[in-house]
Amino acid sequence: MSGSTQLETVDERPVLRFERRFAHRAEKVWRTITDPAELAHWFPAAVSGDLRPGGVLTFTFEGEDKGTDGEVLTFDAPREFAFSWNSDALRWVLTPDGDGCLLEFTHTFGRGESAIARLAAGRNAAGWDTCLDALSARLTGETPVQPTNWHDRMAAYVEEWHLGEGEVDGGVLRFRRDLVWKPLDEVWPLLAPEPLKPGDPAPAAAGNGRLVPGEVTVADAPRVLEFSWLDNGKPAGSVRWELVRDELDGVRAELTQTLPGDHPALAAELAAWHERMAALFAATFGVEPEPWPADRVEALTKHYTKQGL
Repeated sequence: MSGSTQLETVDERPVLRFERRFAHRAEKVWRTITDPAELAHWFPAAVSGDLRPGGVLTFTFEGEDKGTDGEVLTFDAPREFAFSWNSDALRWVLTPDGDGCLLEFTHTFGRGESAIARLAAGRNAAGWDTCLDALSARLTGETPVQPTNWHDRMAAYVEEWHLGEGEVDGGVLRFRRDLVWKPLDEVWPLLAPEPLKPGDPAPAAAGNGRLVPGEVTVADAPRVLEFSWLDNGKPAGSVRWELVRDELDGVRAELTQTLPGDHPALAAELAAWHERMAALFAATFGVEPEPWPADRVEALTKHYTKQGL
Protein backbone atom coordinates (compact mmCIF):
# COMPACT_ATOMS: atom_id res chain seq x y z
CA MET A 1 0.00 0.00 0.00
CA SER A 2 1.31 3.43 -0.90
CA GLY A 3 -0.22 6.86 -0.58
CA SER A 4 -0.26 10.31 0.98
CA THR A 5 -1.95 12.29 3.76
CA GLN A 6 -2.76 15.99 3.42
CA LEU A 7 -4.58 18.71 5.35
CA GLU A 8 -6.58 21.10 3.18
CA THR A 9 -9.16 23.83 3.55
CA VAL A 10 -12.36 23.50 1.52
CA ASP A 11 -15.16 26.07 1.84
CA GLU A 12 -13.40 27.38 4.96
CA ARG A 13 -13.53 23.97 6.64
CA PRO A 14 -10.51 21.75 7.43
CA VAL A 15 -10.39 18.55 5.38
CA LEU A 16 -8.07 15.57 5.78
CA ARG A 17 -7.36 13.88 2.45
CA PHE A 18 -5.85 10.42 2.25
CA GLU A 19 -4.84 8.60 -0.92
CA ARG A 20 -3.94 4.92 -0.78
CA ARG A 21 -3.26 2.51 -3.61
CA PHE A 22 -4.22 -1.13 -3.05
CA ALA A 23 -3.24 -4.15 -5.12
CA HIS A 24 -6.87 -5.29 -5.03
CA ARG A 25 -9.76 -4.67 -7.33
CA ALA A 26 -12.28 -2.00 -6.37
CA GLU A 27 -15.05 -4.59 -5.79
CA LYS A 28 -13.03 -6.27 -3.03
CA VAL A 29 -12.10 -3.00 -1.35
CA TRP A 30 -15.70 -1.79 -1.64
CA ARG A 31 -16.95 -4.71 0.43
CA THR A 32 -14.30 -4.06 3.06
CA ILE A 33 -15.32 -0.40 3.47
CA THR A 34 -19.10 -0.93 3.43
CA ASP A 35 -19.90 -4.32 5.00
CA PRO A 36 -20.38 -3.81 8.78
CA ALA A 37 -18.81 -7.22 9.43
CA GLU A 38 -15.70 -6.10 7.53
CA LEU A 39 -15.69 -2.63 9.07
CA ALA A 40 -15.41 -4.27 12.48
CA HIS A 41 -11.84 -5.30 11.59
CA TRP A 42 -10.48 -1.81 10.95
CA PHE A 43 -13.00 1.02 11.46
CA PRO A 44 -12.75 2.81 14.86
CA ALA A 45 -16.39 2.14 15.85
CA ALA A 46 -18.99 -0.54 15.24
CA VAL A 47 -21.34 0.51 12.44
CA SER A 48 -24.97 -0.50 12.04
CA GLY A 49 -27.88 0.84 10.04
CA ASP A 50 -29.44 1.13 6.62
CA LEU A 51 -26.86 1.26 3.80
CA ARG A 52 -28.77 3.34 1.28
CA PRO A 53 -28.88 7.07 0.52
CA GLY A 54 -30.67 8.73 3.42
CA GLY A 55 -30.27 5.65 5.64
CA VAL A 56 -29.52 6.22 9.32
CA LEU A 57 -26.27 4.84 10.72
CA THR A 58 -25.22 4.31 14.33
CA PHE A 59 -21.60 4.35 15.48
CA THR A 60 -20.72 2.70 18.79
CA PHE A 61 -17.26 2.65 20.35
CA GLU A 62 -16.08 -0.38 22.27
CA GLY A 63 -17.11 -0.22 25.91
CA GLU A 64 -19.85 2.35 25.31
CA ASP A 65 -23.57 1.63 25.51
CA LYS A 66 -24.80 4.69 23.68
CA GLY A 67 -23.85 5.33 20.06
CA THR A 68 -23.84 8.43 17.89
CA ASP A 69 -25.77 8.87 14.67
CA GLY A 70 -25.01 9.57 11.04
CA GLU A 71 -26.64 9.42 7.64
CA VAL A 72 -25.66 7.77 4.38
CA LEU A 73 -25.05 10.55 1.86
CA THR A 74 -23.92 8.49 -1.14
CA PHE A 75 -23.93 4.76 -1.82
CA ASP A 76 -22.77 4.13 -5.39
CA ALA A 77 -21.21 0.65 -5.59
CA PRO A 78 -18.36 0.07 -6.14
CA ARG A 79 -17.27 3.67 -6.55
CA GLU A 80 -18.38 6.08 -3.83
CA PHE A 81 -19.55 5.74 -0.23
CA ALA A 82 -20.16 8.86 1.88
CA PHE A 83 -21.84 9.43 5.22
CA SER A 84 -22.10 11.94 8.01
CA TRP A 85 -20.91 11.20 11.53
CA ASN A 86 -22.19 13.78 13.97
CA SER A 87 -21.36 17.00 12.09
CA ASP A 88 -18.43 15.58 10.12
CA ALA A 89 -18.53 13.99 6.66
CA LEU A 90 -16.54 10.94 5.56
CA ARG A 91 -16.21 10.14 1.86
CA TRP A 92 -14.63 7.12 0.20
CA VAL A 93 -14.01 7.04 -3.55
CA LEU A 94 -12.54 4.05 -5.39
CA THR A 95 -10.97 4.36 -8.83
CA PRO A 96 -9.62 1.37 -10.82
CA ASP A 97 -5.86 1.62 -11.23
CA GLY A 98 -4.20 -1.13 -13.28
CA ASP A 99 -4.62 -4.44 -11.49
CA GLY A 100 -5.64 -2.64 -8.27
CA CYS A 101 -7.43 0.53 -7.27
CA LEU A 102 -6.88 3.95 -5.77
CA LEU A 103 -8.76 4.92 -2.62
CA GLU A 104 -9.37 8.60 -1.90
CA PHE A 105 -10.73 9.17 1.58
CA THR A 106 -11.67 12.59 2.92
CA HIS A 107 -12.70 13.61 6.42
CA THR A 108 -14.37 17.03 6.54
CA PHE A 109 -14.63 18.64 9.97
CA GLY A 110 -18.04 20.28 9.97
CA ARG A 111 -18.53 21.28 13.59
CA GLY A 112 -17.81 24.53 15.42
CA GLU A 113 -15.13 27.11 14.81
CA SER A 114 -12.95 26.06 11.89
CA ALA A 115 -9.71 27.01 13.66
CA ILE A 116 -10.64 24.86 16.67
CA ALA A 117 -11.60 21.92 14.46
CA ARG A 118 -8.26 22.22 12.65
CA LEU A 119 -6.37 21.73 15.92
CA ALA A 120 -7.48 18.10 16.03
CA ALA A 121 -6.20 17.30 12.53
CA GLY A 122 -2.94 15.83 13.83
CA ARG A 123 -4.54 13.26 16.09
CA ASN A 124 -7.24 12.41 13.55
CA ALA A 125 -4.67 11.92 10.80
CA ALA A 126 -2.64 9.59 13.01
CA GLY A 127 -5.80 7.68 13.89
CA TRP A 128 -6.96 7.31 10.30
CA ASP A 129 -3.47 6.26 9.20
CA THR A 130 -3.73 3.42 11.69
CA CYS A 131 -7.22 2.49 10.48
CA LEU A 132 -6.10 2.47 6.85
CA ASP A 133 -3.12 0.28 7.76
CA ALA A 134 -5.57 -2.13 9.40
CA LEU A 135 -7.78 -1.98 6.29
CA SER A 136 -4.79 -2.91 4.16
CA ALA A 137 -3.98 -5.79 6.50
CA ARG A 138 -7.57 -7.02 6.29
CA LEU A 139 -7.42 -7.05 2.50
CA THR A 140 -4.29 -9.21 2.53
CA GLY A 141 -5.43 -11.49 5.36
CA GLU A 142 -2.72 -10.28 7.73
CA THR A 143 -2.96 -9.28 11.38
CA PRO A 144 -2.64 -5.50 11.74
CA VAL A 145 0.27 -4.19 13.76
CA GLN A 146 -0.89 -2.49 16.92
CA PRO A 147 0.08 1.20 16.93
CA THR A 148 2.75 2.48 19.29
CA ASN A 149 4.21 5.88 20.12
CA TRP A 150 1.09 7.92 19.45
CA HIS A 151 2.87 11.06 20.59
CA ASP A 152 5.46 11.00 17.81
CA ARG A 153 2.83 10.20 15.17
CA MET A 154 0.62 13.10 16.17
CA ALA A 155 3.44 15.55 16.89
CA ALA A 156 4.89 14.95 13.40
CA TYR A 157 1.61 16.04 11.80
CA VAL A 158 1.31 19.03 14.14
CA GLU A 159 4.74 20.19 13.02
CA GLU A 160 4.20 19.42 9.32
CA TRP A 161 0.93 21.35 9.21
CA HIS A 162 2.03 24.16 11.59
CA LEU A 163 -0.79 23.37 14.01
CA GLY A 164 1.27 24.40 17.04
CA GLU A 165 1.97 27.99 16.00
CA GLY A 166 1.00 31.00 18.04
CA GLU A 167 -0.46 34.32 17.00
CA VAL A 168 -0.58 37.89 18.23
CA ASP A 169 -3.62 40.13 18.22
CA GLY A 170 -2.80 43.60 19.45
CA GLY A 171 -1.11 43.16 22.79
CA VAL A 172 -2.28 39.56 23.32
CA LEU A 173 -0.20 36.52 22.42
CA ARG A 174 -2.20 33.29 22.03
CA PHE A 175 -1.61 29.57 21.57
CA ARG A 176 -4.15 26.76 21.35
CA ARG A 177 -3.07 23.12 21.45
CA ASP A 178 -5.06 19.91 21.11
CA LEU A 179 -4.49 17.50 24.02
CA VAL A 180 -6.65 14.68 22.59
CA TRP A 181 -8.81 13.25 25.42
CA LYS A 182 -6.53 13.60 28.44
CA PRO A 183 -8.63 14.16 31.61
CA LEU A 184 -8.34 17.71 32.91
CA ASP A 185 -7.46 16.42 36.39
CA GLU A 186 -4.36 14.83 34.86
CA VAL A 187 -3.33 17.86 32.79
CA TRP A 188 -3.69 20.40 35.60
CA PRO A 189 -0.79 19.04 37.75
CA LEU A 190 1.50 19.48 34.73
CA LEU A 191 0.90 23.23 35.13
CA ALA A 192 0.35 23.49 38.88
CA PRO A 193 2.05 20.64 40.77
CA GLU A 194 0.90 22.07 44.13
CA PRO A 195 -2.47 23.53 45.24
CA LEU A 196 -2.67 27.24 44.52
CA LYS A 197 -4.67 30.26 45.61
CA PRO A 198 -4.63 33.93 44.56
CA GLY A 199 -1.57 35.68 45.95
CA ASP A 200 0.67 32.60 45.80
CA PRO A 201 3.84 32.73 43.71
CA ALA A 202 3.06 31.44 40.20
CA PRO A 203 4.52 27.98 39.50
CA ALA A 204 7.52 27.82 37.19
CA ALA A 205 5.85 24.81 35.48
CA ALA A 206 3.25 27.18 34.03
CA GLY A 207 5.87 29.45 32.47
CA ASN A 208 7.89 29.20 29.30
CA GLY A 209 11.42 29.42 30.63
CA ARG A 210 11.84 33.06 29.56
CA LEU A 211 9.32 35.11 31.47
CA VAL A 212 9.51 35.70 35.20
CA PRO A 213 6.26 34.52 36.87
CA GLY A 214 4.63 36.85 39.38
CA GLU A 215 1.62 36.17 41.62
CA VAL A 216 -1.36 33.93 40.97
CA THR A 217 -4.53 35.93 40.32
CA VAL A 218 -6.91 33.07 39.40
CA ALA A 219 -6.60 29.42 40.43
CA ASP A 220 -9.74 27.51 39.42
CA ALA A 221 -8.52 23.91 39.25
CA PRO A 222 -8.59 22.11 36.88
CA ARG A 223 -9.63 24.72 34.31
CA VAL A 224 -8.12 28.18 34.76
CA LEU A 225 -4.75 29.37 36.02
CA GLU A 226 -3.84 33.04 35.66
CA PHE A 227 -0.86 34.93 37.00
CA SER A 228 1.09 38.12 36.48
CA TRP A 229 4.52 38.18 34.89
CA LEU A 230 7.35 40.52 35.71
CA ASP A 231 9.74 42.67 33.68
CA ASN A 232 12.65 44.08 35.67
CA GLY A 233 10.77 43.16 38.83
CA LYS A 234 7.59 45.01 37.91
CA PRO A 235 4.25 43.58 36.69
CA ALA A 236 4.21 43.75 32.87
CA GLY A 237 1.14 41.72 31.94
CA SER A 238 -0.65 38.46 32.62
CA VAL A 239 -0.49 34.82 31.58
CA ARG A 240 -3.70 32.80 31.47
CA TRP A 241 -4.02 29.04 30.97
CA GLU A 242 -7.42 27.56 30.19
CA LEU A 243 -8.05 23.83 29.89
CA VAL A 244 -11.16 23.11 27.85
CA ARG A 245 -12.98 19.82 27.48
CA ASP A 246 -15.61 19.35 24.78
CA GLU A 247 -17.74 16.20 24.68
CA LEU A 248 -17.18 15.76 20.94
CA ASP A 249 -13.92 17.61 20.25
CA GLY A 250 -11.77 16.45 23.14
CA VAL A 251 -9.41 18.48 25.32
CA ARG A 252 -7.32 21.50 24.45
CA ALA A 253 -5.11 24.01 26.22
CA GLU A 254 -5.47 27.72 25.49
CA LEU A 255 -2.67 30.07 26.52
CA THR A 256 -2.79 33.86 26.40
CA GLN A 257 -0.16 36.34 27.48
CA THR A 258 -0.71 40.10 27.55
CA LEU A 259 2.29 42.27 26.85
CA PRO A 260 3.17 45.57 25.18
CA GLY A 261 2.70 45.32 21.42
CA ASP A 262 6.19 46.71 20.86
CA HIS A 263 7.84 44.28 23.27
CA PRO A 264 11.40 43.83 21.98
CA ALA A 265 11.45 40.06 22.54
CA LEU A 266 8.03 39.26 21.11
CA ALA A 267 9.25 36.74 18.53
CA ALA A 268 11.47 35.06 21.12
CA GLU A 269 8.54 34.91 23.55
CA LEU A 270 6.43 33.20 20.88
CA ALA A 271 9.19 30.67 20.22
CA ALA A 272 9.49 29.93 23.95
CA TRP A 273 5.75 29.36 24.32
CA HIS A 274 5.76 27.24 21.15
CA GLU A 275 8.31 24.92 22.76
CA ARG A 276 6.41 24.95 26.09
CA MET A 277 3.14 23.92 24.42
CA ALA A 278 4.91 21.09 22.60
CA ALA A 279 6.37 19.95 25.93
CA LEU A 280 2.93 20.01 27.57
CA PHE A 281 1.52 17.88 24.75
CA ALA A 282 4.38 15.40 25.18
CA ALA A 283 3.90 15.29 28.95
CA THR A 284 0.27 14.19 28.54
CA PHE A 285 1.69 11.03 26.90
CA GLY A 286 4.25 10.55 29.66
CA VAL A 287 7.05 11.70 27.33
CA GLU A 288 9.83 13.86 28.79
CA PRO A 289 11.14 15.81 25.80
CA GLU A 290 14.70 17.05 25.55
CA PRO A 291 15.07 20.84 25.52
CA TRP A 292 15.11 22.07 21.96
CA PRO A 293 18.60 22.77 20.59
CA ALA A 294 19.54 26.41 20.25
CA ASP A 295 19.49 26.30 16.44
CA ARG A 296 15.88 25.07 16.43
CA VAL A 297 14.78 27.83 18.81
CA GLU A 298 16.68 30.37 16.71
CA ALA A 299 15.03 29.15 13.50
CA LEU A 300 11.59 29.37 15.11
CA THR A 301 12.31 32.86 16.42
CA LYS A 302 13.33 33.93 12.91
CA HIS A 303 10.14 32.36 11.57
CA TYR A 304 8.02 34.50 13.88
CA THR A 305 10.15 37.55 13.11
CA LYS A 306 9.50 37.11 9.38
CA GLN A 307 5.77 37.23 10.14
CA GLY A 308 6.31 40.72 11.45
CA LEU A 309 5.93 39.73 15.08
